[in-house]
Amino acid sequence: MKSARPLRFLGSMLAASLCGAVTLTAAPAFAQAVIVAPMAPPPPRVEVMPAPRAGYVWDQGRWRWEHGRYVWVPGHWQPVRVGYHWVPGHWAQRGPNWRWVEGHWA
Repeated sequence: MKSARPLRFLGSMLAASLCGAVTLTAAPAFAQAVIVAPMAPPPPRVEVMPAPRAGYVWDQGRWRWEHGRYVWVPGHWQPVRVGYHWVPGHWAQRGPNWRWVEGHWA
């Protein structure tokens, strides 16, 4: 009768490898760059919100910090997540700097 140890060891190694691969693959999805600007953003632009779309929520336009200056990014539709509400992104002052807080579902 042969020992089952080599098969158990091989199974354990395969499971550990798969878990490691899943962890490495999923990690970038949660990583977000911290955006810091040295000055307050300009006032928001006035945008005309399009007619409502079933299954979507409007995410208003915003100022993005890019290469040492603010650049306007127009609003867009976000697909609705049932049971959640959309919290728009916004700039928050932290000391002398401003940090971008990404929009998210809560």
